[in-house]
Amino acid sequence: MPRRPDTGTRSPFGLGWALHGDGRAVRPGEVVMPGERLSWGRTIGLGAQHVVAMFGATFLVPLLTNLPPATTLFFSGIGTMLFLVITAGRVPSYLGSSFAFIAPLTAATQSHDLPTALGGVMMAGLTLALIGVLVQVAGDRWLRAIMPPMVTGAIVALIGLNLAPSAKDNFMASPVTGLVTVAGIVLVTVATRTLFSRIAILVGVAAGYLTAVLRGEVDFAKVETAGWVGLPTFTAPDLDIAVAGLFVPVVLVLVAENVGHVRSVASMTGEDLDPVTGRALIADGLATTLAGSGGGSGTTTYAENIGVMAATRVYSTAAYWVAAVVALLLSFSPKFGEAIATVPQGVLGGAGTVLYGMIGLLGAKIWIEARVDFGNPINLMTGALALIIGVADYTWQIGQLQFAGIALGTAAALVCFHLMRGVNLLTRAVPDPMLPVADGPPDRG
Repeated sequence: MPRRPDTGTRSPFGLGWALHGDGRAVRPGEVVMPGERLSWGRTIGLGAQHVVAMFGATFLVPLLTNLPPATTLFFSGIGTMLFLVITAGRVPSYLGSSFAFIAPLTAATQSHDLPTALGGVMMAGLTLALIGVLVQVAGDRWLRAIMPPMVTGAIVALIGLNLAPSAKDNFMASPVTGLVTVAGIVLVTVATRTLFSRIAILVGVAAGYLTAVLRGEVDFAKVETAGWVGLPTFTAPDLDIAVAGLFVPVVLVLVAENVGHVRSVASMTGEDLDPVTGRALIADGLATTLAGSGGGSGTTTYAENIGVMAATRVYSTAAYWVAAVVALLLSFSPKFGEAIATVPQGVLGGAGTVLYGMIGLLGAKIWIEARVDFGNPINLMTGALALIIGVADYTWQIGQLQFAGIALGTAAALVCFHLMRGVNLLTRAVPDPMLPVADGPPDRG
């Protein structure tokens, strides 16, 4: 798609939108740019679609990590607003809960406590914001050199697969409910090509939840006593360097997700968004830091909402302001939060079985799209070490610091790849894995 200027007349904070056409329809071959909008009635409807798209995934993280759902929704809405302001309304995005935080939050809560885990979320957010500043000042070439596709794919894969035991434990608490949840997600995914298929997780969770209700697995006692209006529950963090090794590796995943989101939007709208890539990282970093400071989960850009934009061809940031406001209003209903918290283990196990596997395969997707050559022993060794260390959850205690599977697997991927590549630059024993792979089968000789 040819690049075209954004015709919106926004303020420096991205709060002004030009009306697209007659405000009622998007003509064939056109898209509604970030600085444009349809009529407010249609924009509010699109914002509601974005809320539905992010809903299932955003709530699964607090449910799986025992965080208050309403608090996570509150910081999700605030974080989205912060993201839109910092990127000056150029990058349409909803910041929902990041699955990459599930494993470190679970591990840190078990080994320490919830405030310490929230401190880890803050450390990850501050690190991401710092990387964003460096990218904004110096570009992202240095980042791509440190995190080539081989390394990034390994880290993403091991984070997803590291969670497999957690999915199994929840699933086995009620196998029938878990199976219905999995079946619902799988069938809805291919049932239609409309928005319905893009919220397959939400529909599958709803099917599993209904099954759990019929089987008497849901307790509504707290829902009945909760008020309709009230503040979310906030928890102060406790900064402890001992959990840094659990959370800092997550930053690499957040970087990949944010950069991928910015480039996806750029390709679909024809805008050059490279100049705001650093801003996007800074915004998500600050949103994650803010969430950790009050009891919410770390945030990230959402592929689910990319799907909604691709289907509607509406990239207006006005719709995301609507979504953020709706999320914020829902967070002020304790009864709503308690209703979400009633989701039983079997449903979480079924959803986790699908989601964690998908996260693992996203790592493989990165390798495939980058045409990573596993005939090269540097790539092969990097993936082998990182995956086994991450999946088996190796641990290493150094004084009061404990490094678990994700941290050690991430370190193994980075150290193994760059150490072997450094030695190979001297020996020239194998082809350099950073060079593009030629067409045809790789040379095994």
